[in-house]
Amino acid sequence: MTESTFNDQSIAGPIATTDDLDGDRLREYCGVFGIFDLPDAAAITALGLHALQHRGQEAAGIVSYESGRFHGERRLGLVGDHFSKESTIKRLPGSAAIGHVRYATTGETMLRNVQPLFAELNTGGFAVAHNGNLTNAQALRRELIMEGSIFQSTSDTEVLLHLVARSRRVRVVDRFIEALRRLEGAYSLVVLSDELLIGARDPLGIRPLVLGELDGKYIIASETCALDIIGARFVRDVENGEIVVISKDGLESIMPFTPQAPRPCIFEYIYFARPDSIVHGRPVYQVRKAMGRELARERVIDADVVVPVPDSGVPAALGYSQQSGIPFELGIIRNHYIGRTFIQPTQSVREIGVRMKHSANRCVVEGKRVILIDDSIVRGTTSVKIVQMMRDAGATEVHFLISSPPITHPDYYGIDTPQKEKLLAATHTLEEMRAYVGCDSLSFLSVDGIYRAMGYASRDDDRPQFTDHCFTGDYPTSLTDLVEENRAQLSLLAEAS
Repeated sequence: MTESTFNDQSIAGPIATTDDLDGDRLREYCGVFGIFDLPDAAAITALGLHALQHRGQEAAGIVSYESGRFHGERRLGLVGDHFSKESTIKRLPGSAAIGHVRYATTGETMLRNVQPLFAELNTGGFAVAHNGNLTNAQALRRELIMEGSIFQSTSDTEVLLHLVARSRRVRVVDRFIEALRRLEGAYSLVVLSDELLIGARDPLGIRPLVLGELDGKYIIASETCALDIIGARFVRDVENGEIVVISKDGLESIMPFTPQAPRPCIFEYIYFARPDSIVHGRPVYQVRKAMGRELARERVIDADVVVPVPDSGVPAALGYSQQSGIPFELGIIRNHYIGRTFIQPTQSVREIGVRMKHSANRCVVEGKRVILIDDSIVRGTTSVKIVQMMRDAGATEVHFLISSPPITHPDYYGIDTPQKEKLLAATHTLEEMRAYVGCDSLSFLSVDGIYRAMGYASRDDDRPQFTDHCFTGDYPTSLTDLVEENRAQLSLLAEAS
């Protein structure tokens, strides 16, 4: 039987307070990292998590393994707040480790939900970190509870632990595969057991996962930027529906599911992945510039200057400028030193907080017709403030262009989107959106424009190349929990009437 020591602590003070701009952004669920058979595995994992910090800023955790013993450190807050400390890394000995950065979409922000999750099974220790969201987690949870399972968190990932624990298979890999067959939705997983590091992607490959190599040893990570920071070599993407099993004997690839055409999430290219990452062979930075070029082809505007909303709108604005010939300028300056814990107790102070994080560069926009470019509009509250900021700085016209289509449907695969009735594009016409935002004109890149930027002539409506349901309503998997929730609500309404 393996042993384990886990040290779970939170940081002092609030962590979830955000300014008005942060509250109107899309948020990724998390990022994962795993390394096997390398000295100082936990320290390398901490560096990898630093590179993946953009994928989740609310919590971080690392589990390591050495000589029959698992060690864990889980924290609320940023990676650098905790895992840059030598004392913390010393409590994580071993040559194998997995790590996780988290933003909560399923399960509250509390320490018991911080990953990697760990359990002692009759086959030994089992730690798991998950990027994505399971669309049948609540149905499985109810089933498992009825059969006697006791849950310790509200995270959907714990469902996987229970399914693995209940399997009667002998090998850990076979137990894991049996559990995966019960899951619906999106997942990229890294697992650490006594003798194995395992990576897995769902059959459609909605969330990303890559394989790297450092000093002849394998690494698994959400993005290639995590490989770059540690000097590792990118080997390949983990394929959709693939399980990679890493041991002292090397790497084994298992394809346990019926083959399907991949449908990776289009938002990795639009927003989530770091610009210096390469996702499925495409440099993210170049794709975002291509989206800007497509936007310039679709929407020609007579203006003086192209201004990005930092930092997300920068590559698309560069592409628009290069295609249109209109000069690119940094008309908005972002202060990178304002933390997420800034306290804003009153409306007047909140307004100051917005200006502290983003301020207009008056010399660029005053007296100018401005094309303002961002990657998306969610609720629209951010856009209102940014447009007004341009007008206050003296812009004579503000044309707001978005380098993606309107977001009309919520996500259920690991992106924190509001309910449909809170999505601006789902409840307003284009003209109503323009009036609400306060700009002179408002335009979005078309769905086919996104696909042209990705190298396709258009979207294949019969076999879509990407998961793009936020724009099209075309969800690629079953949504069991949502269907059951809607059925329950209809039943309650019927009883009330």
